[in-house]
Amino acid sequence: MRNVLTIARKELRLYFVSPVAYAIATTVYLILGAIFFINVYFGLRGETIPPDGRIVINPLITILLFATPAITMRLLTDEQRMGTIELILTAPVRDWELVVGKWLGSFGFMFLLLAVTWVYPLIIHQMTEPGIDQGVLVSAYTGLIFMTSAMLAIGVFISTLFRSSVAAFFTTLAVFLGLWIVEGFGSGSGVGSEILRNLSFVSHYYDTLFLGMFDIGDLFYYLSLTALALFLGTQVIEARRWR
Repeated sequence: MRNVLTIARKELRLYFVSPVAYAIATTVYLILGAIFFINVYFGLRGETIPPDGRIVINPLITILLFATPAITMRLLTDEQRMGTIELILTAPVRDWELVVGKWLGSFGFMFLLLAVTWVYPLIIHQMTEPGIDQGVLVSAYTGLIFMTSAMLAIGVFISTLFRSSVAAFFTTLAVFLGLWIVEGFGSGSGVGSEILRNLSFVSHYYDTLFLGMFDIGDLFYYLSLTALALFLGTQVIEARRWR
């Protein structure tokens, strides 16, 4: 576990000295801030601001679909492109420690990024009466964190497959979009349709957690997806070790 934390701290420090990470964070906050301003501006003009912090979370999810691949695309692709992966594999570090450490570092950065966005619902809470429903907000943010965890794990796994960060970015984005729209192909009543609906990022979030309903099954879905992606990433690294 010490190796995992060491790798995670190293990755987290790298984010704070990386211009790419700052560019991603700035873009997220600018887009989210603009959407928030527009909602508040027209709400004040109409003398009514919806007491709902989810007006921030809804667009934030769409932004994360594009921001998360940019965060994870270099995690292991750079190691392979620069040849440092061979040095890491000869070090006393287990394959799963490397993968989990990379994921944990990226999760730490994204957690901080998401935590800052909480300021927007707090502003809405102060501007409305009697304020927003904090239970719904906590549920929506909890689901968002679990979803982000799964997205990062998928991004880490895909980064083990490529030497090109660009290829890793677009492949990760394609997988995210696939998980996002797969529910549309499960509109029937058969077993296949049920499986497609259960694979959907949308149904596991918007049908329960986004509405303020904690569902252990939905949280378990994101945890399982996280564990599966990290396991697959570990297997890829292990296969590379024995080449």
